[in-house]
Amino acid sequence: MKRWFKKVFLTGFWGGLILVWIILGLFYYQGSRPVSSDPSTQVFEVQPGMPLKRVAQELFHNGLIHSPSAFKVIAYIQNKQTQVMVGEYSLSPSMLPSEILLRITSGKTVLHPITIPEGYRITEIATLLHTEGLADKNVFIGHTRDQKLIRSLGITAESLEGYLFPETYHFSKFTPEKKIVETMVATYKSHVLTPELLKQAKESSLSWHKIITLASLIEKETGLETERKIISSVFHNRLRKNMRLQTDPTVIYAIEKFDGNIRKRDLKIDSPYNTYRYKGLPPGPIASPGLKSIVAAISPVESRHLYFVSRQNGSHYFSSTLKEHNRAVRKYQLNKTR
Repeated sequence: MKRWFKKVFLTGFWGGLILVWIILGLFYYQGSRPVSSDPSTQVFEVQPGMPLKRVAQELFHNGLIHSPSAFKVIAYIQNKQTQVMVGEYSLSPSMLPSEILLRITSGKTVLHPITIPEGYRITEIATLLHTEGLADKNVFIGHTRDQKLIRSLGITAESLEGYLFPETYHFSKFTPEKKIVETMVATYKSHVLTPELLKQAKESSLSWHKIITLASLIEKETGLETERKIISSVFHNRLRKNMRLQTDPTVIYAIEKFDGNIRKRDLKIDSPYNTYRYKGLPPGPIASPGLKSIVAAISPVESRHLYFVSRQNGSHYFSSTLKEHNRAVRKYQLNKTR
């Protein structure tokens, strides 16, 4: 009886051991080999709250690993079962499971380029980010008006209008809106708050906030580099003479739902941003100015110009007297209209 029991025990033991080795061998085979030699990549998305089990299953369904179970074993062996990070990852069937695990726990997500044009206001930036699937529009706008965040960024303003620097950025799909805002302000600081510009600004009669505000007006008035400093001189001259700036972009900013046309009644809107009604600069920027417009706001050319009118071709005609300006309006605006 003892011999029979011992024989059964040994048979079961060795059989079990062989089975374990077979299972381990299978796991090793599935966990140490790529699915194929195909080098083409695909974007794999790890969504918020997705557990390792679900990640492994999705990798399997996307043809990136042989076995979800083998992948999970590798993750536990490497103690990375809780280190999978949210994001989009560029993966290939030719990658080893261990390489895929390393990629999705590294945080090296796919980055999407997005260019913020010069002269965009916060709402336009938010819409662009929303359209590209990189941010929730309302959440983004909320952060730009968060007084606590604004103060922590060292900006003295009611909102971050004008301080989100126009540039090409690279964000992942799951970059928090707050992080995007912080990145844009940090870029503004690195590009604009240079020792040279700050030194020039000290010689200006305007505060830094007013310089950025003026730069935003210049940005909205012209796209020609050759005109920026001339337009800046017009605004500086009018400010010195205590004249209203009378610039259309500020009126447009004051209109809640602008339809593309400025009407006479719009020029009477009771808003501190309406420079047809109130003297001086508006309370803050009306858009994000580029570096060249900021430089122009700090250092205008010497001129006696007080007026300018569009030539309807992207350029402007500048005048020093109202009489000359009225002639230019008739020539470039009224005659064109007729």
